Amino acid sequence: MVGAYAIVAFILLQIGEITFTPLGLPNWVMVSLIILVIIGFPVVVILTWMFDLPGKILQSHRRPKLDTQRSDEKPSVAVLPFVDMSAEKDQGYFCEGVAEEILNALVKIRQLNVAARTSSFQFKEGVGDIRKIGYELGVKSVLEGSVRRSKNRLRVTAQLINTADGYQLWSKSFDEEIKDVFSIQDEIAKCIAESLLESLTPKEQLAVRTTSSTDISAYEFYLRGRQFFKRFRKVDIESAIQMFRQAIKIDPDFSLAWAGFADCYSFLIMYVDPQTRYLDESRKASKRALQISPELAEAHASRGLACLVCEEFASAEIEFKKAIELNPNLFEAYYYYGRNQFHRGEVEEAAELFKQAAQTDPTDYQSRCLRVQILRGLNRLDEAVNEAREVIKVIEKRLEWYPDDARAYHLGAGALIITANIERAKRWLHRAIAIAPDDSVVLYNVACNLAVLGDQDRALDHLEQAIKQGAVSSAWMRNDEDLFSLRDNPRYTDLLKYSKQKEHSMEKIQSSGQT
Repeated sequence: MVGAYAIVAFILLQIGEITFTPLGLPNWVMVSLIILVIIGFPVVVILTWMFDLPGKILQSHRRPKLDTQRSDEKPSVAVLPFVDMSAEKDQGYFCEGVAEEILNALVKIRQLNVAARTSSFQFKEGVGDIRKIGYELGVKSVLEGSVRRSKNRLRVTAQLINTADGYQLWSKSFDEEIKDVFSIQDEIAKCIAESLLESLTPKEQLAVRTTSSTDISAYEFYLRGRQFFKRFRKVDIESAIQMFRQAIKIDPDFSLAWAGFADCYSFLIMYVDPQTRYLDESRKASKRALQISPELAEAHASRGLACLVCEEFASAEIEFKKAIELNPNLFEAYYYYGRNQFHRGEVEEAAELFKQAAQTDPTDYQSRCLRVQILRGLNRLDEAVNEAREVIKVIEKRLEWYPDDARAYHLGAGALIITANIERAKRWLHRAIAIAPDDSVVLYNVACNLAVLGDQDRALDHLEQAIKQGAVSSAWMRNDEDLFSLRDNPRYTDLLKYSKQKEHSMEKIQSSGQT
């Protein structure tokens, strides 16, 4: 402001010197102008200091007020993935695991709003200004940290930052043995909660516990399993199974590892091949997780998913409702509950559950895309178009970080079609097939989009490949409005029967006692 004042004053004096004499103005006019400029200088300095005018202008420009940042709302926090400071840079899985365990502990506190993992974990190392991250995530504080591991020593640094001004609210460093990682995680979670809240109830103090294991080797296998599982591919899920199995072998009472083990087999059933052995493993592991930790939301969600893939829909609904009751911020509970209701033909309820899932995790595109499909099938076209426009933005952001996400391409193509971006939709479908040409889920969803575009022959070709290569639910096919144009086609009827026959064959094996 001082610089701006000096420039304006200089310009005014120059104009006066050039024009006052030719205009015939007396000399005292020029003298008065010089005096006014001199007097005005300290006035501007004082006013600028008092009102912090440039800071307010800058803040107004950079940080428009969000509804999620109203002063009357609950405190909110996002946990970023911790940075690997180890010399070998090979502890990424461990760093993410530490941050995720802290996040999961904070989620249990009802007084806190915690950004979903997939929302906050998209911000990797060196992503920029914490204030901008807070703005994008709609939170008032951000936890970031780093991990340096050397043999059996561990150095963890964490800091809680106020997103309004970028200043630290709390920070601490821990230099301990690797076996003490559990107490470090617990202390960080507790300190964050105490920094953001006036008080914690005794129940909340007990809830702020990060893991159900006390063995560091089991914990490391569990973290590696989670890392593989999130990649979604068959080969990675199989690797995740091996990691979870090792964790359980070391610590048989590690409930989260049992839940992860069950989820792997549920995914293989849902997306790869509904083998009887997979069903059996999913059932047994999810039951074991629940026996160990009956108050663990993830255990109920895992059990619900196992019931869903076994088509025990009523039992699945009970488990998902319990998971939501225990943890209202658990995305998986809403998402798979929505899929469960879709299987049952309760499509409007499924649409509402997918909406809740998207609200829980604003960066998730799957729940939004499935909601678009349902809204279109219900002829609620205006809502479908609006939702489709939003999900396209979410997917574009996702593809910046994960350009080989075939699922984002083939689900996003449906949103592009309903917004009349046909050529781009075709390019996305082609890209999905190029990434995963033998994936039954990709083939099925490409078939759905081709059916919507009116290309029945190619749609049926892809649908046939999907059914032969993997798990395609006949119940899902019957309720999927994207396949509406195929329903009078004899070939579609034959494929539906074939899918049902595969399911019946599996049921006969189960009833024979082999499971």
